[in-house]
Amino acid sequence: MYTLDRTETFDQEIRKSRFLAIACVVESDTEAKARIAELSDPAANHNCWAWRIGQAYRFSDDGEPSGTAGKPILQAIDGQALDRTLVVVTRWFGGILLGSGGLIRAYGGTAAACLRAAAKTEYVERVALSVSLGFSDLALVKARLGAFAGLIMDDEAYHETGARLSFRVPAEKAEEIGRMIVDLTSGRAEIGD
Repeated sequence: MYTLDRTETFDQEIRKSRFLAIACVVESDTEAKARIAELSDPAANHNCWAWRIGQAYRFSDDGEPSGTAGKPILQAIDGQALDRTLVVVTRWFGGILLGSGGLIRAYGGTAAACLRAAAKTEYVERVALSVSLGFSDLALVKARLGAFAGLIMDDEAYHETGARLSFRVPAEKAEEIGRMIVDLTSGRAEIGD
């Protein structure tokens, strides 16, 4: 699976109707709903969309005939093996009816062209961990954590006896990293999530 590096747009005209696709990363259905509201143009005739986050997905035809907009957009997302992705395709009607097949090609094609142009990276599922440890263990643990590819340090908060490190690691490495921290600190560190 892949995810987008940044927001991407693609604009085209099909038989006098203007289609604008905007693709972006979303982490939850709540974020997807907020982004849909933000990216939709109330002056447009239709703001059709689809998103996929893991096994969850949703799509909307926003007044277009059923199955002619949202589903083709979702198929464009799935066709490029994307996860945590939202695509909104906005249509300004140009006066020429496209028919069901034309709408499917227009919405799906606009979304697919936008996603093809987007920069992507392989998606790695990460889990959040935090560790509370003393100053005597801090330098060694930070040095060893730095050797793990894919680790993202989110926060480092200091207190009177040490620090609390919050980070995300690839899911398949979480157990190994936890054991390493316990071994390095002889069990003094407190690991949480």
